[in-house]
Amino acid sequence: MSPKSAPILEASGVVKRFGGFHALDGLNFHVAPGEILGLVGPNGSGKTTAINVISGLYAPDGGRVSFRGQSVGGMASHRLVHLGINRTFQVPKPFLSLTVRQNIEVALAYGRAASAPPAMASLLDAFHLSEVADRPARDLNNVQQKTLDLVRALSTGPQLLLLDELAAGLNPTELDWIAGRIKALAQAGMAIVVVEHLMGFIEQITDRVIVMNAGKEIFEGTLAVAVTVPQVVEVFLGGEHAA
Repeated sequence: MSPKSAPILEASGVVKRFGGFHALDGLNFHVAPGEILGLVGPNGSGKTTAINVISGLYAPDGGRVSFRGQSVGGMASHRLVHLGINRTFQVPKPFLSLTVRQNIEVALAYGRAASAPPAMASLLDAFHLSEVADRPARDLNNVQQKTLDLVRALSTGPQLLLLDELAAGLNPTELDWIAGRIKALAQAGMAIVVVEHLMGFIEQITDRVIVMNAGKEIFEGTLAVAVTVPQVVEVFLGGEHAA
């Protein structure tokens, strides 16, 4: 990423409440084209809520979310996809009765990518789905379903990709492979926000991290520096994470 790149996404003072609980309490961060930003923190810190607000599943209760200078907070998910924002889920959500190929065809047809959508064959080959292309999604294993979830998102031609624990359940070889794919997407100019608990994976792929606690950011910078900050160590990287 060029240090002069203007942010494609900016979250400013974002608040999300569930009853009296503030899942996000004035969250601020930005991400630029070609950058991979990690959102990390303990369970309940607001990471997935942030992804859900940005992707339109939740409307913010305060603050501003802007994409390419346009306020998008509270915009419906399908409209955000057409603008250029898409995501994966912790638990993949394919159409289980449709084949892999049909799942991707739906995304290609209805995603309305601003640029020419990627070709079906190239997506299947690049993400190792060719051999299972005509199987129903319900017959895929966890890793294959996660990969299909990613490919469906990519089929819509996103400029901003949100990845919610994509690496969970992958073995070391699979982690290295998916890390390479994610970094290649960023090198091609895509902005990527990654929510993840696997610190080795985060260190491998991110340019910066935002460490979250209680719905707020408490650190912004590289993971290598984060582990030297006492407040970060106390709330997240201490104890079992110190190793």
